[in-house]
Amino acid sequence: MQVRESGEVGQVANKQLIFHNIPPVFAPDSRVLLLGSLPSPKSREQGFYYGHPQNRFWPTLAAVLAEPVPAREDTAAKAAMLLKHHIALWDVLASCQIAGAADASISQPQPNDIAALLSQTQIRAVFCTGTTAHRLYQKLCLPQTGLPAKLLPSTSPANRRWGAEQLQEAYRAILAYL
Repeated sequence: MQVRESGEVGQVANKQLIFHNIPPVFAPDSRVLLLGSLPSPKSREQGFYYGHPQNRFWPTLAAVLAEPVPAREDTAAKAAMLLKHHIALWDVLASCQIAGAADASISQPQPNDIAALLSQTQIRAVFCTGTTAHRLYQKLCLPQTGLPAKLLPSTSPANRRWGAEQLQEAYRAILAYL
């Protein structure tokens, strides 16, 4: 298989080989790290995290932080909100094979260097935004970081078992570390 530059996509059977192309959001004073699995096609198109218009990540986080919800296209406001509250945001995977945005189809996962990011920050807690991100972190990253991750529910439009209030209550767990 040919090595590709960051952000390129290559076809692999019914899946695409995806290379993570969005840099992490963090600062030296970040205290909490939120990790997804991999940017969705809409997020990669937008060039920022949780870009699908029906994803509830930004409204949930804004409610927890008592902030206005940033406009969908305003990635600078989203990053500023994170950094203001000492939150870092990234994904567990640097690359994988995946069919569309279906986390269940992920194969050949390669992790991001989470340990290197942690060494540049004051991160005291890692939270994964969904079961796939949590499972991949525990398997691929925990041995290098030594910092167990806490599981948060997915804010994906596919996860309708969790209502807005339930998501906000679950995400309030990050407040203890800020």
